[in-house]
Amino acid sequence: MTESERTESEAPAGWEAGPAREPGARGRRFDAAVRSYLERRPEATVVALGEGLGTGFWRLDNGLLNWLTVVPPETAAVRRILLPDSARRRTVARAVTDHGWLDAVREPERGVIVTAPGVLMRLPPPAVRALLAACAERFPGGALVFDAPPRRATVRARWAGGASGRWPAPVRWGLDRAQLPRVAGAHPGIVAVREVGPAPASPRRSAPGGLPARLVWPVRRIPVLGALTPLVCEVRFAPAGSPRRASSAVS
Repeated sequence: MTESERTESEAPAGWEAGPAREPGARGRRFDAAVRSYLERRPEATVVALGEGLGTGFWRLDNGLLNWLTVVPPETAAVRRILLPDSARRRTVARAVTDHGWLDAVREPERGVIVTAPGVLMRLPPPAVRALLAACAERFPGGALVFDAPPRRATVRARWAGGASGRWPAPVRWGLDRAQLPRVAGAHPGIVAVREVGPAPASPRRSAPGGLPARLVWPVRRIPVLGALTPLVCEVRFAPAGSPRRASSAVS
């Protein structure tokens, strides 16, 4: 293995424990969606919006993908010091709402999957619609994975001045399971919206409160309880040249 290959495949000094550590339940669902997409498009670009100092590249790298971390300039400066860019891993210093980061994706025809954990819920609804539309327009055949609290959580956060306890301030946008079909209305290039189910974890792992992780998904299927739990969703974009629907508003 060459020095450049070793640098790509190994975690940077001081981060040895990071990539090997199993992510939480939400993180496993994001990882599962990315791995599923990479099985179909192994040379795709993974765009990690708001990743901070995350080390997802080392956890998900298949040896072929490209990784693009999009963070604000002040965070990008720190990340480049601790996790320097390399041949298949780059940091872009832009706000999520500055769609100039889309231009940094090289060869989008190879596939693009965008991950946005904790991102969309911080944006006002018009910015959410704009982001979904921009990705659908620029990344045909791609996907975007995001999480969102139920809408009542956003109401509580606003009433409490931005702090709801579970969701740190500010929470500006939420989504209920019954509203999933409406997400497709953000752009005619959105062809599917699905909830990402729980990914396998250690048998010993339990959900908060001691409930076994394998029981969390059935609990979410109960209407009353499901309405109170957060979503992880995958939005899929139509391949280039596919017929498109008429779009409608998403709130």
